[in-house]
Amino acid sequence: MYCSLDPATCIVEAAVHRGFAVLDTQPHVLTCLQLDADDVMVVQPGALPNPAWLHGGVPSAGQQQFGAGLLAAHGCVVLPSAVSKLSWNLVFAPGVAEGRWRLLRQQPLVLDTRLNPPLR
Repeated sequence: MYCSLDPATCIVEAAVHRGFAVLDTQPHVLTCLQLDADDVMVVQPGALPNPAWLHGGVPSAGQQQFGAGLLAAHGCVVLPSAVSKLSWNLVFAPGVAEGRWRLLRQQPLVLDTRLNPPLR
């Protein structure tokens, strides 16, 4: 599962992949999870093998292998966001992290319509 540590980062991450028009016109759900913080691997920006990974783009094979290795070893990984430089994403493998997370709540994602202004 691909998540963020706060709702604002979730919105920005979703917008960069889908666009604000899609977030404005199709229903989305904001999900809040609880994880045991002791079981989460935090990857600091300086610990990434390639600093270019902190910039947007298509993930490289090396980037995918690095992430897959972290998930296999730890189940839950917090990484810097490439979209919002001061924000963090959480990636976890539900099967590997089984029993270490729980669903707290879900609610409709409601965005300010000014994020998708009308065409002029």
